[in-house]
Amino acid sequence: MTLAPSQPASRFDRDDWASSFRNVGVELSDVPVAAARGTIPEALVGTLYRNGPGRLERGGQWVHHPFDGDGMITALRFEGGGAVLRNRFVRTEGWQAEEQAGKFVYRGVFGTQKPGGVLANAFDLRLKNIANTHVVRLGDQLLALWEAAEPHALDPDTLETRGISRLDGLLKPGEAFSAHPRFDPGHHGSERMVTFGVKTGPRSTIRLMEFAAADNPENGVRAGDLLSERRDSFNGFAFLHDFAITPNWAVFLQNAIDFNPLPYLLGRCGAAQCLKSRPGGQAKFWLIPRDGGAFAGQAPRILDAPDGFVFHHLNAWEEGETVVVESIYYDDFPSIGPDTDFRAVDFTTIPEGLLEQCRLNLADGTVRTERLSERCCEFAMVNPEREGLASRYAWMAVAERETGNDPLQAIKKLDLISGERRVWSAAPRGFVSEPLMVPRPGASAEDDGWVLCLVWNGARCASDLVILNAADLGEQAVLELPLAIPHGLHGSWVPAGA
Repeated sequence: MTLAPSQPASRFDRDDWASSFRNVGVELSDVPVAAARGTIPEALVGTLYRNGPGRLERGGQWVHHPFDGDGMITALRFEGGGAVLRNRFVRTEGWQAEEQAGKFVYRGVFGTQKPGGVLANAFDLRLKNIANTHVVRLGDQLLALWEAAEPHALDPDTLETRGISRLDGLLKPGEAFSAHPRFDPGHHGSERMVTFGVKTGPRSTIRLMEFAAADNPENGVRAGDLLSERRDSFNGFAFLHDFAITPNWAVFLQNAIDFNPLPYLLGRCGAAQCLKSRPGGQAKFWLIPRDGGAFAGQAPRILDAPDGFVFHHLNAWEEGETVVVESIYYDDFPSIGPDTDFRAVDFTTIPEGLLEQCRLNLADGTVRTERLSERCCEFAMVNPEREGLASRYAWMAVAERETGNDPLQAIKKLDLISGERRVWSAAPRGFVSEPLMVPRPGASAEDDGWVLCLVWNGARCASDLVILNAADLGEQAVLELPLAIPHGLHGSWVPAGA
């Protein structure tokens, strides 16, 4: 297969970027990794978990979109200034069936077809749970998440797959469970994992769930226990990947998207390729009252949202009767056409994500929007201890150039009050993934800690783990991993003893 010509040298080399898309051919167990540059901070103690597609080709056939690749978990454990590496594929039913067959036997949501053309794919509506989007710790289980079905439970230490988890009967077979939970640091007295499931249709239903994220023996609560749930229905089709929380609200943005399933039913494309922006459609904010908050038990609030498309939110908080939501907006739904090789995609034809702030006045129903940054960005986060509260700083993956859409090659720290920014760049041959801000134990300053980020190193066709000082983005350490990890999705940090 021939890839498109490389971009001009002043930007990025497409071959370097595309070289990350490959099959992971090895599973490592507790391999020590030393810093190639710098020193691993002694106070950094815990485990970094990452999830993403690790199998992108079978029997000579490539997935149509990397989001169809089988999930692989990578764990880096830090202690005493050292690190050890382990990785494992999630042994889903689909992964095992296709490993045995040596070819794709399931259709992919993002357009991957089984061999045999349209006739072989028509009316085959089975979903392959690929467990490739996120990985979080809940109680004694590590959960590999994929938002169209149940999570897979893994052993947190060995990463061995225990099997599908229906959370003690909470989920029905095949029931959707979000791949983007939010962790409440203690707005209602204890840490919680807040998440949701959505059932879509002409009228969509959101099931909001809150779980204990830590043991509370005094109240007889164990990590993983369900603390509350509620269901709310809304008009219209819901395409929801992420949401935001405040102490009182769970905030969802219903993008103005239509879904025409006919081409999918007839075997012509994947389900996600049947999503289209609705011309003249009106996006909506859905604010669902949280249990334990000031509006618990009340009906949701619905407000008009700005034009555009949102995958990810940065954060949300409350100022009196105003809810402030910061999100990454695209001009339109970004997609890859049926005839496009994802490794040769033209970035200039895809809208870039830009950080915007919306102020939702619940008293009069108005929404005021402000652009916070003109630089293409994704995967933004605040200090996790400020989740749901006003935050001064945000860390995000950004393009190398100031404007326009390109692959993500740098990490930016943005002062959300002054607009001051700091940037660490992996260019010209490095490409960054989602950064994770890890607070220093006992820290009082919001930006006291580290930023951890997997970087694809095009020069050596392998992955690096970069540790940055969260305050100034100074480089603390670079670990050259003995593993080639394709461009991935989400991950989490679990402190030792958690």
